[in-house]
Amino acid sequence: MTALPKAELRHLIAGTPPLLAEYLDLDQQLQPNGIDLTFKEIFDYAGPGIIPVDNAGRKLAPVATRPFDTDGRVHLKEGIYLITYNEVVSLPADVMALGRPRSSLLRCGAAIHTAVWDAGYSGRSQSLLVVYNKEGITLEKNARLLQLVFFRLDAETEGYCGVYQGENTGV
Repeated sequence: MTALPKAELRHLIAGTPPLLAEYLDLDQQLQPNGIDLTFKEIFDYAGPGIIPVDNAGRKLAPVATRPFDTDGRVHLKEGIYLITYNEVVSLPADVMALGRPRSSLLRCGAAIHTAVWDAGYSGRSQSLLVVYNKEGITLEKNARLLQLVFFRLDAETEGYCGVYQGENTGV
């Protein structure tokens, strides 16, 4: 498994389907070792979820949209939030990705927790944002919060086929 460099990421973005679509500023978001994702929406958790032994009884926690102020910002108190990214990621069957919070977010006392972006996944992902700073944090809509690092697998896999395929894209 090999991490993909900037030139290879740019090549995959130009492909069909593009590795990344609906980005805001590719020159700013494309990094030497990954791609920054920007944040589109934020939600408060509004109740419990259920994670059973099998997926048949799975119930995601309900959420409520948190609005931005007139300046396109949102101030978050210490706590947990669900964020949705602007970008749509479409991974080939031989590429997976791992997400890491940008260092500026960490230095403000917040972190993002993510799952694995499996080979074959396509969608507009969501992640858990945790604000640890007791004074909170203010985020501006479309701020770069997460860097996705992409890895070429040794061989193609069957690809992701779970319920989140195509999430938040209207497909």
